Amino acid sequence: MAASASPSSAALALLVALLLLAGWASAANQTQGFRPGDELRRYRRVQALLRRLNKPALRTIQARAPDGDLIDCVAAHLQPAFDHPRLRGHRPLDPPVRPKGHHHCRPNDTAGAGAQLWAASGESCPEGSVPIRRTTEADVLRASSVRRFGRAPAARVRRDSVAGGHEHAVGYVAGDEYYGAKASINVWAPKVSTASEFSLSQIWVIAGSFGNDLNTIEAGWQVSPQLYGDNSPRFFTYWTTDAYQTTGCYNLLCSGFIQTNSRIAMGAAISPTSAYNAGQFDISLLVWKDPNHGNWWLEFGSGELVGYWPSLLFSHLASHASMVQFGGEVVNTRASGSHTATQMGSGHFAGEGFGRASYFRNLEVVDWDNSLVPLAAGFHVTADHPNCYDIQGGVNAVWGNYFYYGGPGRNVRCT
Repeated sequence: MAASASPSSAALALLVALLLLAGWASAANQTQGFRPGDELRRYRRVQALLRRLNKPALRTIQARAPDGDLIDCVAAHLQPAFDHPRLRGHRPLDPPVRPKGHHHCRPNDTAGAGAQLWAASGESCPEGSVPIRRTTEADVLRASSVRRFGRAPAARVRRDSVAGGHEHAVGYVAGDEYYGAKASINVWAPKVSTASEFSLSQIWVIAGSFGNDLNTIEAGWQVSPQLYGDNSPRFFTYWTTDAYQTTGCYNLLCSGFIQTNSRIAMGAAISPTSAYNAGQFDISLLVWKDPNHGNWWLEFGSGELVGYWPSLLFSHLASHASMVQFGGEVVNTRASGSHTATQMGSGHFAGEGFGRASYFRNLEVVDWDNSLVPLAAGFHVTADHPNCYDIQGGVNAVWGNYFYYGGPGRNVRCT
């Protein structure tokens, strides 16, 4: 005969559940009155999202402080990418042909899995699994809404004018057909003034117009307190096919990007980072279109293939890119009524040079023949507000095309 719970134990369980819900609602709605119906619906949406994102783990690894992330080792065929209706039943592809002229990184790269704090413990994910940073309830509650969790605000790519509070200092090439891009990006931990702002340094691979059909693939590092809950620089990716409206997301926070690597976790903290007048560290990133299958692959550090964006995700990028952009971006919410003090790069202007200003070096693009080539004469650098964040480019025999960029944000010339 099956045992049944006593009335007192059932009542106690119900009371505990109600107390948990009330506590969750209080944290989620500190500035508003408690509305049980609304909060219960939101609570259920959050829990449904967490169930969708956090797949069953073969192993869980706790990252060391100050990171503290939980990294779940998820069977590769169960990763979020395969929730996409057009990817169900697929399996990760074998490694592609790398571009001709590709060479591995130089000694000061923070290369490979050793660049991530979670891997410092020596633990790793088993073969056939991929490491995925676990999404927590607190992560979701920091977002502007459950629906927008893991998605970027609009106006993420520089146009002729600043929109949505996004400010850039970038170099770019346009007007040709591009099949990839490569750069080594200096890693810092810039200060971010408010939780709703961020500071990032990345590569953009772009196609389409700057209207609703914009396609982008993006990779780099970012400091985003709202997304990650701290101020650590983290390796990230992004994609969109409709100008950041309803498609795409950061990292693996939606279905799309297919991860093939068991050593690199997207969204995980990078270590070490650079320091003013001290050691300088960078990460090398390569994004390119596999000429055999047409998918866009990502390499991190010294030869670590992370995974790929299937070409079927895209409209314009299904064939090629029409623009490649490198550089920094911040969000300026003007929360205090003046320009933000959120830093870009190292927080110092380009003119301070090596060891003080942040840099991109060895900038290259992939051409129609799957060859890495130096940037053509049409490479331009520009800054939206050079009194706040600026950029200076150059060419030499060791770094090829490079630039210094960044700044402190608010100062006597930037208010």
